[in-house]
Amino acid sequence: MMLPATNRRAENHTSEEINREIARQTQQRIAYYTTKSPQEISERIRELDYEWDIERALESNASALAFSGIVLAATVNKKWLILPGLVTGFLFQHALQGWCPPLPILRRLGFRTAAEINEERYALKALRGDFERIISRDGVYGDHHAAFAAAQQ
Repeated sequence: MMLPATNRRAENHTSEEINREIARQTQQRIAYYTTKSPQEISERIRELDYEWDIERALESNASALAFSGIVLAATVNKKWLILPGLVTGFLFQHALQGWCPPLPILRRLGFRTAAEINEERYALKALRGDFERIISRDGVYGDHHAAFAAAQQ
């Protein structure tokens, strides 16, 4: 059995309509920043550092539900243990296949993958001019330190 690539598995299990809408919104945000100052672009990049990706949303959702099930089992009825059992099973399925029941809901709510967030981040860095510093005027690439520094900003 071949496991899907980690970087695109959530997108692969999301409807094309939702993927297109997420991409459209990202492109609109990038277009908005084409007329903004480097400081405003930097602020947006800082905001992206705090945006929750789909993996973080799924993990927090699963852990909250599993913990709730354990508390309910301890205080109300042992039958509540089925909840953490189901949730951890779905989380394991997501780890292997890239799909679980909350995925379509969270994607529809606009949660993006880390790759989608990084696409916006690097487009904004290009607008800000970060990558111009690693290419000399004659088109020859600069050193690896400059490239690494541009990618980290």
